[in-house]
Amino acid sequence: MQLEVESPRPYFFGDIGCWSERTEVHKAAYHGEATLLQRLIQNGASVNIVAVDSVTPLHEAAIRGQVDCVRLLLDAGAQVDARNVDGSTPLCEACAAGSTECVQLLLGRGAKVNPTLTSRTTSPLLEACISGNAECVHMIIANGACLETFDLYHGTPLHVACANTHVDCAKAVLNAGAKVNASRFHDTALHHAARRDSVELLDMLVQFGANVYARDKHNHLASHFTKPGTAAQGCLLHYESCPLSLQQQCRICVRTMLGTRALKVLPQLDIPPRIMDYLAHQ
Repeated sequence: MQLEVESPRPYFFGDIGCWSERTEVHKAAYHGEATLLQRLIQNGASVNIVAVDSVTPLHEAAIRGQVDCVRLLLDAGAQVDARNVDGSTPLCEACAAGSTECVQLLLGRGAKVNPTLTSRTTSPLLEACISGNAECVHMIIANGACLETFDLYHGTPLHVACANTHVDCAKAVLNAGAKVNASRFHDTALHHAARRDSVELLDMLVQFGANVYARDKHNHLASHFTKPGTAAQGCLLHYESCPLSLQQQCRICVRTMLGTRALKVLPQLDIPPRIMDYLAHQ
């Protein structure tokens, strides 16, 4: 008599389904073939089946911004916070794609805006800042995203926004209370903006209290990274030689004191709209 021995179920990150090669469900979700995906689901296909890299169909739909497929999968029971082999969730993928519709849908279904990070994972907010979609950034922040989530390779969301010259994204995280002088290996957001020769970013960072005298690990000021004779270099040299006005210093003091509460507290103050806009850097 031959004994039947049940093979142990393989372990994978997230533990949500069976190991498989990329299935027809994955392919339909990735390509946005909603009709085919619906038929596969109706025929009993698992919406939580994972490929060898732990990617679920929901990951595939989210990274391509396939909102109809994302909705179908969620309605059929797809796990909203499933992790792939890098620890990324579908919300991370939707932010990376810059898909506001998918981000809104996933958040509405309870996706975690601050998933536990690994050494290989970037946060949804950081992904949104990389993609440069300011609307996604605003949505993620409005749902309680941590502004100082630190990534070993990229730094903070503010670093990423400045390194990629995404001015609106940088403004969004600064207005939400991000620490303007946070550093990664002594590099600040100002250093990143200087490398991009972005006067708009440099001026905005200084208005939010960036330290123009901060030095990186090689003892370089931000101005050392600007190209000679450019407007960016002139902007930083001006700020290095001239102290901020009392008006500017007052704004920095108020914003620093309010921190992440600024956008909620400022509208409640009985002050003229022009002063309100100045404090909020509108």
